[in-house]
Amino acid sequence: METLTCNLLVLGAGPGGYVAAIRAGQLGIDTVIVEGEAHGGTCLNVGCIPSKAIIHAADEFEKAMHFAGENVLGISASAPKLDLSKTIAWKDAIVGRLTGGISGLLKKNKVRTVNGWGQMVDGKTCDVKTADGTVRVTAKHVVLATGSELIEIPSLPFGDNIISSTEALALDGVPEKLVVIGGGYIGLELGTAYAKMGSKVTVVEAAGRILPQYDAALSKPVADSLKKLGIEVLLNTKAKSANDAGTSLVVETADGDKKLPADKILVTVGRRAKTEGWGLSDLDLTMSGRVIAIDDQCRTSMTDVFAIGDVTGEPMLAHRAMAQGEMVAEIVAGQNRRFDKVCIPAVCFTDPEIVTAGLSPDEAKDAGYKTKIGIFPFAANGRAMTMEAEAGFVRIVARDDNDLVLGIQAVGKGVAELSAAFSLALEMGACLQDIAGTIHAHPTQSEGFQEAALKALGHALHI
Repeated sequence: METLTCNLLVLGAGPGGYVAAIRAGQLGIDTVIVEGEAHGGTCLNVGCIPSKAIIHAADEFEKAMHFAGENVLGISASAPKLDLSKTIAWKDAIVGRLTGGISGLLKKNKVRTVNGWGQMVDGKTCDVKTADGTVRVTAKHVVLATGSELIEIPSLPFGDNIISSTEALALDGVPEKLVVIGGGYIGLELGTAYAKMGSKVTVVEAAGRILPQYDAALSKPVADSLKKLGIEVLLNTKAKSANDAGTSLVVETADGDKKLPADKILVTVGRRAKTEGWGLSDLDLTMSGRVIAIDDQCRTSMTDVFAIGDVTGEPMLAHRAMAQGEMVAEIVAGQNRRFDKVCIPAVCFTDPEIVTAGLSPDEAKDAGYKTKIGIFPFAANGRAMTMEAEAGFVRIVARDDNDLVLGIQAVGKGVAELSAAFSLALEMGACLQDIAGTIHAHPTQSEGFQEAALKALGHALHI
């Protein structure tokens, strides 16, 4: 058995793992990273990046279809056609460029890569099954970055026409009828994309409304958009079973069982920490339910063993994992770092998009704050009007006693790009006056951010 020794072993090359390894390499730490598939993990290969590529293609196709009919812009076009195989090839090329880029950055920073599935033997040792045999890696420090995995419904196992988001990003054609189980962000992002590409989409959601993790004010513009796209949403409805061919789904509604025809059944009921298949049972780790318990330095209950990203629980976001990975590398290098973030922004790439940063009005109330809230609708924003994007708003939640901003939310076209400004304001401890007094370029949607602050102060200018 070949044996490698290093200062830092990183198990998993997803967003958290590869960032930890790159930063460690920059700091001169002898690092080995172990990955069984392509660098970049779920996010880059079968999640964040490819899904956004498909969403963009769907948006462009819908736009072309729009211009093939009557429209207020006076643009006319011939009936467009979609070759999904070319779309998938374009998406794959983007993924390939990015995974290749990560591999190059790891090499540039002198990080050694072992390609294969790692199995922890103890808190210092990992056996990796590679194509050429088993390689044993021993390290002084270990970072567990094993990520998460899709949740499968026992009565609807993946296979044939019952697919996960992974298969939905690699279909060879647009299904005529697509049933999506789950009205969360993954199901709605992909369901909306396929509806724009021509599928008849039905969403099955067990809760009383879509996107239950967001407040109703934020999810309403999305619900309105789904209706305009012809997507049928069945609320308070549970998926029960499919026929053997996976061409129909039986659901339980308040009015009894109903059968839904389907060419594909897309199951998107969430993800869970990947805690099996890499030797967790051979480690003496304290757990917090299903996930690995960590402190504010991402240390586990075992000395010099860290855990980052989805395997440590919510929020399961790539940028959280990246921030944790960077921090852990610096801790291993001897720096004094702690994970003390005011907010971790979240973006839902539906149509329209949703951004949340910090506390919502209800969360602020539950935390004991008396608040003032400013809301500015995009219907009063000049740039939004010129983009045919008047649905949605920006909302700011601030303390009533000193105007400290506690949370910022937005829903609207392209608002994902406002997330950095929202997060920066919160991390910098901005008050309403700071935002209101900052000149925002005109005409941009970001003016809605300033106007929301002015509204909370009682003197909005454009509403």
